Amino acid sequence: MIRFGPSGNSDSFYEQGYKSSVQMPKWLKEMGLSAYEYQCSKGVKIGEAMARQLGEQAALNDIFLSIHAPYYINMSSEEQEKRDNSIRYILETLYAAKWMGAKRIVIHTGSCSKVSREWALQTAIQVLKEAIRQADDQGLSDIAICPEVLGKLNQLGSLEEILEMCKIDDRLIPTIDFGHLHARSMGGLNSVDDFEKIILKIEDELGYDRLKVIHCHFSRIEFTTGGEKKHWSLADTQYGPEFEHLAEVMYKKQMEPVIICESRDNMAEDALKLKKIYEDIEGARK
Repeated sequence: MIRFGPSGNSDSFYEQGYKSSVQMPKWLKEMGLSAYEYQCSKGVKIGEAMARQLGEQAALNDIFLSIHAPYYINMSSEEQEKRDNSIRYILETLYAAKWMGAKRIVIHTGSCSKVSREWALQTAIQVLKEAIRQADDQGLSDIAICPEVLGKLNQLGSLEEILEMCKIDDRLIPTIDFGHLHARSMGGLNSVDDFEKIILKIEDELGYDRLKVIHCHFSRIEFTTGGEKKHWSLADTQYGPEFEHLAEVMYKKQMEPVIICESRDNMAEDALKLKKIYEDIEGARK
């Protein structure tokens, strides 16, 4: 089963009079969606009581929960303090996930603008190993950590780097952000073949079992020579990539990923459009 849902809350959620993310699972189910990525991108500020309420609502409405950890995690920092803080932010996010029954947390991996990419990668791997060790010690090993492919070229987070990180533990699931990959490649995802090369690379590196259940982010994206500039909605057709191409590959490979839509402002509505695109392809191929 492929699950579709938004990253955060659409403008329409608030325009309809809703105020709390605790209300999101029921709202999403009524739309026909089945996943929700709760945003802790600016810090883990949700308390245990609210997290448990959100988790109860998600369970009642069959919504698969994930959490986006703080953006400022930097496992490849030259400063030991920032690396230690990154472990703390990961653990804080894991605790929030535990409270709400979320199965995955998405993490940014770091920057390599001031150091070599190899040093950054090896440093991040050691920090990630320590985060996993501490998570296991604290009873948090049942929640998957999902390092994300990032969109700016000076960030540690190319597809190759993320796959290398995921090799350190079979429980790590890559977050493949196809908008970010499109931006990193200066608009390189334009056909079914382009997407299939990525999917096959993931399978070659991590195996089919992990490929089948990868975590995905999808949106149209604007980019510059430095990579990602801005996320847009599906209606902004002057920007790529096209979800139809990915949907063809997912159907062919019989994948069951979680697809989180990161469209600007109307991410839930666009998540529903992504679901419809996939279902149309599935119906046509059967």
